[in-house]
Amino acid sequence: MATVIPNVLTIAGVDPSGGAGILADIKAMSALGGYACAIVAALTAQNTKRVTHISPVPPDFVAAQMQTLFDDVSIAAAKIGMLGQVPIIRVVAEKLIANPVPHVVLDPVMVAKSGDMLLETDAVGELREALLPVATVITPNLPEAGVLVDRRPPDNLREMRKMAEILREAMSHDGRRWVFLKGGHLPGSETTDILHDGDVMIELPGKRIDTPNTHGTGCTLSAALATLLGKGLEVPNAAEQAKRYLVSAIAHSGELSVGHGHGPVHHFHELWARH
Repeated sequence: MATVIPNVLTIAGVDPSGGAGILADIKAMSALGGYACAIVAALTAQNTKRVTHISPVPPDFVAAQMQTLFDDVSIAAAKIGMLGQVPIIRVVAEKLIANPVPHVVLDPVMVAKSGDMLLETDAVGELREALLPVATVITPNLPEAGVLVDRRPPDNLREMRKMAEILREAMSHDGRRWVFLKGGHLPGSETTDILHDGDVMIELPGKRIDTPNTHGTGCTLSAALATLLGKGLEVPNAAEQAKRYLVSAIAHSGELSVGHGHGPVHHFHELWARH
């Protein structure tokens, strides 16, 4: 019997350089065996060094994109990235409630790798109230986690464990929900992530790779996680495999030559090596 290829959806912004946002998501989803669908929720003018302009997409058009897609295509899993503004967050939440998706991975994108803001300050509360309850997994980095719950970001593993508990409390208690708290901002060479569902606390260890090519790492991880969940993996296994894929994509990023700032990871490092 042939393996069913899952339709996996990204709802995010467009990065013309291809390292982050929808284009990065589509690459990760494709590399891991998913059929990628995309809803454009924001437009940016950016490269590997900076974001120069952000243009919102009309909320009604985001709603139309989502409903038209859901009317025809069965979505196995979705990832949410850059939404930018309160009206977009509300529309996305409403459409996901009206059209339930088995797995929703929320990457609470707030700041680009260049340091440019990608989420309006007044939208943080809406993100917390409207989207945390519909997420199966949330994947904040340490600064994003601090903003989400209005606390100082963790700077060690003990504080990360506590933060994971706080974030899990903020999510829906209907069903099994997970926090994937990313430790890439920890000081030192360790990049341990924490996975927590309210009961178990799993550590995913890692070592920092010495490279400037980290543009779109959060997008890539969340897209990979959504794809693996759509393929039927349980969250702990999917999280472990998604992290392994990202680490390898970072390690092979030097094979690309894109821009002069924070370059992208190599999403197709395994596939291109075969040719």
